[in-house]
Amino acid sequence: MPEGDTGNGAITISDSAAKRISELIADKGDETMMLRIAVSGGGCSGFQYGFDLDGSINDDDRTFEKDGIKVVVDETSLEFLNGSELNFVEELIGSYFAMSNPNASSTCGCGSSFSV
Repeated sequence: MPEGDTGNGAITISDSAAKRISELIADKGDETMMLRIAVSGGGCSGFQYGFDLDGSINDDDRTFEKDGIKVVVDETSLEFLNGSELNFVEELIGSYFAMSNPNASSTCGCGSSFSV
């Protein structure tokens, strides 16, 4: 999928997120690793984002690439994430992955959960 394509079932990956994912994969020493984004029920707003390194692609996964790194999202989670951008934020209080999600009607204060 072309970079920046936010058509049906697409997410974009910021430069800072691609760089951080690349660093995490290098630290693991396993170039087959990808960042998996999943949406699950819970959190203070109803749904929460999950980020984890994963070495496998499931049948219902969609893969997004930028600068040689891959991000995988299952089709169910992608319904909630369509048009979103994955970013890596560095602040005084810490650094973390964050989603800029146009489908969220509200988010919690820490940005790790949302409602639709």
